[in-house]
Amino acid sequence: MNLKQRIPKEFYKLFRTKNMDAYMLFLTAIYEENNERYASFGLTTEECRAIVEETILKMKIQWQEETEESFTEEAVQTATLGDRENELSDASPSAIVNRLVSWGWLMSDYDEKQNRYILSFPEYSQLFVELFVKLQQEDDGMERESILSIYSALYTYHMDTDRNRDILKTALHTSKRLGQMLSNMQDGMRVYFEKLAGQKDFIGIQKVLVDEINNNDSKKYAILTTTDSFYRYKEAVKELISQILEESVDNEAVSRLVYEIEHEFDMIERKYNKLIEQKAVFARRALARIHYIMQEGVGDENGMISLLRLLDEHENSDAILTDLSEHMAFTTQFRVMNDQSLYQKRTIVESEFIPVSPEDTVHGTEEELSDFVPRPLYTKKEMEAFLQKNTQDGSFVTSENTVSSIEDLEKLLFLWQEVTDDRLGEDLIELDGELHGEQGFAFSKLVIKERETTDV
Repeated sequence: MNLKQRIPKEFYKLFRTKNMDAYMLFLTAIYEENNERYASFGLTTEECRAIVEETILKMKIQWQEETEESFTEEAVQTATLGDRENELSDASPSAIVNRLVSWGWLMSDYDEKQNRYILSFPEYSQLFVELFVKLQQEDDGMERESILSIYSALYTYHMDTDRNRDILKTALHTSKRLGQMLSNMQDGMRVYFEKLAGQKDFIGIQKVLVDEINNNDSKKYAILTTTDSFYRYKEAVKELISQILEESVDNEAVSRLVYEIEHEFDMIERKYNKLIEQKAVFARRALARIHYIMQEGVGDENGMISLLRLLDEHENSDAILTDLSEHMAFTTQFRVMNDQSLYQKRTIVESEFIPVSPEDTVHGTEEELSDFVPRPLYTKKEMEAFLQKNTQDGSFVTSENTVSSIEDLEKLLFLWQEVTDDRLGEDLIELDGELHGEQGFAFSKLVIKERETTDV
């Protein structure tokens, strides 16, 4: 019988109660106290009740009333006669301990020597409680130990004369956990991208940046990018993998495990590089968002219109305009225009034509005109190389590997513009569906057929 089949039906009631978090705290407190007892195989019922009562006072738990729970006969027998009077109180330590026993989280055994009941954790319950302990602890950066664990396991196997394959299985399991952690970090980064896009002022952008820097994923990222962890052990891990493969040519089972570890570690490296790229993109987007707010703003209407409306509604608008004109040094006296203002034709003074001497125009002409000549982003040689790279049977055809950077995407756009201008009216261009590159770029599948030449 496996552990799952041993779990009683009432076991999952803990996850449906309003006081789930409180029960988790009680279980972890009893579990930690039980582990500190070196000469004991469990805690007495009275000791567990004392731990529950102390936890309620220490954590200031606010108990939420629920429907009356039914206790099994075995759980009721664990309480003394004096405590049974308090079982009607849903929040009493006695009722809480008895409830954990009836649900199957604690196991009650009678000790004849001590003449009392001893409470302990069943094996299936211990797995859940250890998870509760981890959930309540601060993240201590296990990713650094994961890198070291992979290296240590491979090194231990390499030096072990018995060649225990369980060591390689441990390295494979650790590699998968580290890869999953990097995926979770990338998903967390996307959340901050969305938060950043919705900010409309500097305070909001600053808050998002501070939150992103101080979160657990950024702390893990800082550890992974230090020379003491990923960079330092990456090459060492690859070297150990090569050595073990050379030594295990005739051992198919070992080779298969090592190949799986190598595959997982390659995935770790790709995810790690992608995470670094996402960090850089996030920084660029934050800067672009700041520039947008400085130049354009995000309001629904022009700021000048809002200012004019505010001045129109303010009772001291004349005094405000007078004070504003003194600070802004207007070249002419302002006039408040309203519906009663009379229209006056503006007097236009024609300026006298004064020809410019030829010597004044010649000086610096070449230098000044060169400033206005548009310079191409890419040379003709670069565009031809990009064209030849993606040419198949004489036709230019895009694939998922065509665009691997923003530069390739720009080259594709320039090529499209050049061809459409040059071959307008010719049926030589086809668009079919959408492609997605490895770097996340989305672009249309483009086919540019070779123009047929006719002999004259």
